[in-house]
Amino acid sequence: MPELTEAQWKKAADRLELSGLYFLYGEEKYLIAAYLKRLLKKASEQPFADFNVQRFSGDGLSADKVADAAEALPMMAEKKYIVLTDLDVEKLPARELSKLYELVENLPESTVLLVFQPTLEMDVKKSTAWKKWLAAVKKHGTVVEVRPREGAELERLLCAYAEKRGCELSRQDAAFLISQCGKELQTLFHELEKLCAYIGKGAITRAAIDRVAVKNLETTVFLLSKALVSAQYDRAYSLLDLLYQQREEPVAVLAVLSSAYVDLYRVRACVQGGHRPAELANYFPYKGKEFRLKNAERDMKGLSLEKLRESLEVLLETDIGLKSSRTGDRILMEKLIARLLLIAEKERIT
Repeated sequence: MPELTEAQWKKAADRLELSGLYFLYGEEKYLIAAYLKRLLKKASEQPFADFNVQRFSGDGLSADKVADAAEALPMMAEKKYIVLTDLDVEKLPARELSKLYELVENLPESTVLLVFQPTLEMDVKKSTAWKKWLAAVKKHGTVVEVRPREGAELERLLCAYAEKRGCELSRQDAAFLISQCGKELQTLFHELEKLCAYIGKGAITRAAIDRVAVKNLETTVFLLSKALVSAQYDRAYSLLDLLYQQREEPVAVLAVLSSAYVDLYRVRACVQGGHRPAELANYFPYKGKEFRLKNAERDMKGLSLEKLRESLEVLLETDIGLKSSRTGDRILMEKLIARLLLIAEKERIT
């Protein structure tokens, strides 16, 4: 059967016009969980829902129990709904997995089997087990991939969310919120809840977003890298304080910061070689992340290839220190900030 779009899925699920097997997966876990909740609410409004709607978890799954539930006839209804969450075909014992495949191939017409992945992370491109599962679902049922929201669509979702809570959010300020907090819906909606509680009623301003919303790791570290290459001492240390207040892992902070410096190095080398920074997307994984190249092109001005190389060496030393030294991670990170600031300051002096 062909894959369904999310719009087609929502329409069919709201009308309970479902039959056979469905598999909902994807990167946007918040929406998968929302679709699960919505489907369960609709199905539970039907007669004898306690019997006709049954749920199973992928953790410790018994394929026999799922099969028994699926093969039982619905009570005083046309359909019976079997809902399975966070199925892990990579960890499921071979015997259980074999029985599950047998059920998929011989699912009774009166049963709707719905498999939702609201929390489980899965690599469908590299995993042989997941590739096999997807092939089976496409052959005997329907696949719905829930993709992350982007650009204007994501901005509209945030504006609508704020409006439902009696607040106003402009598209421009929605974009600003995304730039501060990332694109994950669950995080964005959580921050919007805080902003609406803070504002009460009326417009959510950019100043309020800057004051209340918690910046995500990548955004904060990007601002930190910008402060470092500009030799802004107070700004750099205040951002490091913020990262510790947010209880970010130093190793994770260092990884993102190192990535930012690698961007700077690549762009500087590219420009120095007479090429356009955009060409780097042909050789490195920047597709869909071209903004990183633009940011690096803007921020690398005034920094030589030699000084960027020196900065990368300092980052490497700190990485080794964090993973092997008994020295406190806060001390190591503060030393790192000082050394990177000194490199940037010397570059500007010379």
